[in-house]
Amino acid sequence: MITIPKAPRAKAAPLGICVTGVQQNELLRALPQDELERLMPELELVALPVGKHLYDFGEKIEYSYFPTTAIVSLQYVNEDGVTTEIAVVGREGVAGVAMYKGERASNTAVVQAAGYGYRLRTDALRALFAEGGMLAQQLMRYTSCLFAQLAQNVVSSRHSSIEQKLCRWLLERLDRSPSNELKVTQELIANLLGVRRESITAAAGKLAGDGLIQCRRGMVVVLDREGLERGAGACYFAARGMAAQAMHSNH
Repeated sequence: MITIPKAPRAKAAPLGICVTGVQQNELLRALPQDELERLMPELELVALPVGKHLYDFGEKIEYSYFPTTAIVSLQYVNEDGVTTEIAVVGREGVAGVAMYKGERASNTAVVQAAGYGYRLRTDALRALFAEGGMLAQQLMRYTSCLFAQLAQNVVSSRHSSIEQKLCRWLLERLDRSPSNELKVTQELIANLLGVRRESITAAAGKLAGDGLIQCRRGMVVVLDREGLERGAGACYFAARGMAAQAMHSNH
């Protein structure tokens, strides 16, 4: 009896991975259906709790993370241990892109708002990137967005008031959050912005007095988004506009 070998089966997506779930990440949603389906077997759905370090400065980056409901803070820690936020990543993008083997992290990535995301081994991402296609284009566009965000953060740190910085910081979270309730302490905001806690308390009190936000223990509730936008200044709109232009330039 002659046994005919079976054709190798295509690699299936892991349990719990579906197109609808993956497309909660806007960068992945921009991919053509065939490209997304090829990527899905490599993706792993992971819970991202508050405070989890996805990678630290100087470490080899093992995974790239595509948040869906989580928000990730990209931070720089100086020799004295002082932390400054340099950018923020949510459902619009990806954290931990390593384009060459053995690449070390140039920042620390910490989950700032709990949620979920999909992770992908960086060697798999590099292989897909090398093939070209829409994924490579989207990654290059998103890298440009991060540089724009970083540049605007530098400008803001030098020329914006504490109140403007706080408005922009809250808006950046609001853009990536499913609700207007942001679980965050004033102490954490002060640390990430590199300013004194008392300064943030005073600025938050002013915004609350104007009816823009409501401060509760460990939470800030945004009541008036338009008011925050007016208070944020030009840096917020500049970074947002550059991001929109980069991510949609293929349309």
